[in-house]
Amino acid sequence: MARLASTAVPSNGTESDGRRTGRPGPITLRPGLLRPDKKPKKSIVRTILMALMALYTLVPLAWLVFSSTKTLEGLQTSFGLWFAGDFALWDNIRLVLTHQDGVFLRWFANTLLYVVVGAGGATLLALLGGYALAKFDFPGKRAVFAIVIGAVAVPGTALAVPTFLLFSRLGFTNTPWAVIIPSLISPFALYLMWTFASEAIPTELMEAARIDGAGEFRTFFKVGLPLLAPGTVTVILITTVTTWNNFFLPLIMLRDPQWFPLTLGLNNWNQAAFTPGGQALFHLVLTGSLLTVIPLAVTFLLLQRYWQNGLAAGAVKG
Repeated sequence: MARLASTAVPSNGTESDGRRTGRPGPITLRPGLLRPDKKPKKSIVRTILMALMALYTLVPLAWLVFSSTKTLEGLQTSFGLWFAGDFALWDNIRLVLTHQDGVFLRWFANTLLYVVVGAGGATLLALLGGYALAKFDFPGKRAVFAIVIGAVAVPGTALAVPTFLLFSRLGFTNTPWAVIIPSLISPFALYLMWTFASEAIPTELMEAARIDGAGEFRTFFKVGLPLLAPGTVTVILITTVTTWNNFFLPLIMLRDPQWFPLTLGLNNWNQAAFTPGGQALFHLVLTGSLLTVIPLAVTFLLLQRYWQNGLAAGAVKG
């Protein structure tokens, strides 16, 4: 709680005996000038909205967790948001990992490959491009800004078919490059890194490093890169989630199941029940989906502090 300041020293450069000193006196605070810190007001509307958002987010996750513990028969005969009679989670995990000679592990490895190379490359390009756009002036910078903003507004699905036609001519379809190369381009990540670098790196600090004899590369790695760490982690999370959940691009680019990511592979199992002579694998699809969600949830929890700092950066200007 803030306290009121009380002082016997007169202000306006006057001593206590009435003589003028010509110097500005200390500032005195009048009673009631400062008010006690107020507690944030509670809003019923905001509380209800947050509760609805929590339900919208957590109920499907709870349904997935409960469903992963059931057999195929239990899925059809039990309530979705509670356990069935038999707890079959460990058997389901074993079946997921061994079905079709363990192809789920191959899909998991493919997803890691696409994330490490695609999302990692997109983060590196966004980091370098955002730093250059934020701290260097060059002809055509406004045009680059307009192109980046315009590219952010274009959904990826709108470019999927032209990308497929281009890659088909180049012979890249049905190869990992058909998924990795488009994943390297992320206009939103570039824009976010550009905005973050503009606020996080003082130009005076870079000039001081140059005066001390540091080159541009050393200035970037020793001065700019540490200050960009929160924004870099935020971009890593965005590109990782985008690549991990990518479905439509692999769907039109890949035909060989050996190169499927998890999203496409699980969809392949799900569609097996609707093909002539196919086997229903819904319990394996649900358990595989739960195993797919866990790495992303762990990553978010571990990097939550950097994620929040990165999103808040640049929101308030002093």
